Amino acid sequence: MTVEPKTRASILDAAKQALLDSGYSGLSTRKIAVAAGVPLSQIHYHFGSKQGLVLEVLEEENRKLLERQKTMYSTDLPLWEQWEQACDFLEEDLDSGYVRVLQEMLAAGWSNPEIATAVKDMLRHWYVLLGEVAARSAERIGGLGPFTPAEAGFVAGAPFLGAEAMILLGISDDEVPVRSALRKFGEVLRRLEEGS
Repeated sequence: MTVEPKTRASILDAAKQALLDSGYSGLSTRKIAVAAGVPLSQIHYHFGSKQGLVLEVLEEENRKLLERQKTMYSTDLPLWEQWEQACDFLEEDLDSGYVRVLQEMLAAGWSNPEIATAVKDMLRHWYVLLGEVAARSAERIGGLGPFTPAEAGFVAGAPFLGAEAMILLGISDDEVPVRSALRKFGEVLRRLEEGS
């Protein structure tokens, strides 16, 4: 038996909002059930546990955003323009709550192997995609210096994870220039691509 798509969407939306409001440790499946207008037993039957539900929230959001990135990276835009678009997407993802959900699950994964496994798998997809982008860029610009495409993909993705954590902690650009530094790296890419 599967959850009706409308009911499933209501449960996932309620869980995402509850996670944004209370964080993972303060999450209550009872409150999620009330917000979604479903019996508590239905949440547990279809998602297994609070953990299963939250991982499904993250997986669903991650799937959408990974497709968005794949679409953007499949365009003929220069890499530096794609970097700028990725910076714009970071702002959208902060506003949507995805970054908060991801960072909550990263932290929960430090002490929960099941969550760690799920989050590592999601992140692996991002780094595979970035490695593919780096490989295509290497062909266009004649290499990546000392980096393999996988290494360059890691170097491109890691600053975003770090920036997300710092932004969520409330560190302003006046304290540490997180956002401006990310954006300016696009200029470095532009100069590399243009050979200047």
